[in-house]
Amino acid sequence: MPEVPEIYVIRHGQTEWNVAQRHQGKLDSPLTDKGREQARLMGGILQRQNLDLSKVKFFSSPLGRARKTADIALAGFNVALQGDDRLSEIDFGQWEGKTQSEIDLGWPELSKLAEEDPIVWNFQSPGGESLTDLEHRCDAFLAELSGPAVLFTHGILSRVIRARWLGLNPYEMLELPGGQGVIFHLSQALGHVTLEK
Repeated sequence: MPEVPEIYVIRHGQTEWNVAQRHQGKLDSPLTDKGREQARLMGGILQRQNLDLSKVKFFSSPLGRARKTADIALAGFNVALQGDDRLSEIDFGQWEGKTQSEIDLGWPELSKLAEEDPIVWNFQSPGGESLTDLEHRCDAFLAELSGPAVLFTHGILSRVIRARWLGLNPYEMLELPGGQGVIFHLSQALGHVTLEK
């Protein structure tokens, strides 16, 4: 992929389904108190970056948990937030709303793949999206960026978009840090940096 602009990638704050360990995908659940506090703290991290707001664009997945995180984090900013479906989380198909135990019971053959090949397992949910689907979404989004951007998105989509920006293969992608309450800053000068409170 040709050189792409600087980006700040933000996963939504903790949700009720994160706590319950349910696969959210395109479904949604509200932010917890901790998730709202994470969003406020990430807003503070962004403010300390001294962004040139005349040049930076702000994008969010349209899913409620990402949008709410963006609304809280950007409360001190006077910026326009653009929704973009390409930043939505992976569609987990029939696994959405289910815990890992429920998936293990309902799809035992696929569940075995979690240990054998985590890349295959993560992108083979019945009726869900493939890794190729997500890569195409991320590539299309990145190709349209004309300047620095802040992206509010999700756990798996965050890893895929960062891997595409960095030119990593899928197994290298698994080594990228995850988590909530931090911001991943990608720039040509510094590479991949995790920003914390």
